[in-house]
Amino acid sequence: MTEQIRLPNLPTDKDFDGESFAPIYTTTVTVSGGIASHGRASGIARSADGVLDLNLSMPTELGGDGQGTNPEQLFAAGFAACFHGALSLVARQAALDPAMISVAATVAFGRDPEDGGYLLHIDLVVKWPDIDPAVAAPLMEKADSLCPYTKMAWQGTPATITLAS
Repeated sequence: MTEQIRLPNLPTDKDFDGESFAPIYTTTVTVSGGIASHGRASGIARSADGVLDLNLSMPTELGGDGQGTNPEQLFAAGFAACFHGALSLVARQAALDPAMISVAATVAFGRDPEDGGYLLHIDLVVKWPDIDPAVAAPLMEKADSLCPYTKMAWQGTPATITLAS
């Protein structure tokens, strides 16, 4: 017997009027170890629950051995998964089957001409076979407004940096 996956009950209406951020889910991933002298992430990335446990290394394009994943791949995976989830949710609400939707996120790491530092560039490509573009466009727009990754990328996101004792 195949067990049916219980879908989360996440509203898509913008009906929250709280005075501050209201977390629904929180996770922590810690990166430690590795070669720090090159200024790029290396070592191990491990989630607090142990489900995520990955070796990090520089990609071959940056002189690494490419034997692990890197921050850009992890960010691309998270971004694609988040947008895919948001689009699947609004598709189901529109009585459409989201099974054929795929989202590819391309993340480019490069130099920022504004300040000489570094910057990420993100491109999302949605594949949704046999959908009328006129039907897909408003659903993609709604998914864009719901996905916290797109909100973070387009508007910025609050962040804190604290030195632990």
